[in-house]
Amino acid sequence: MNDRDLANDLLSMEKYMTASYNTAMNEASHEALYRDLLSIFTETQNQQRKLYELMFKRGWYSLEAAEQQKLQQSYQQHQGYASQFPYGGQVQ
Repeated sequence: MNDRDLANDLLSMEKYMTASYNTAMNEASHEALYRDLLSIFTETQNQQRKLYELMFKRGWYSLEAAEQQKLQQSYQQHQGYASQFPYGGQVQ
């Protein structure tokens, strides 16, 4: 396994772990447990971000620019969704 494959596996694991800790925090029934999970979640999330930044810097994780038309379509679609929420999607 080369460095890129290893980093990719680690990134996938960190993403899975942060999602799992998020669920656990949402369902924590005790405040002290919630705080402990939050601490672990934050540490895990920070490591995930550092790993992503390293992979991006080395060219192992790339992003492609979206077309302007697709951005506009997505924006309009989500504006429609926002209008279905109370207060028309406006934060009060």
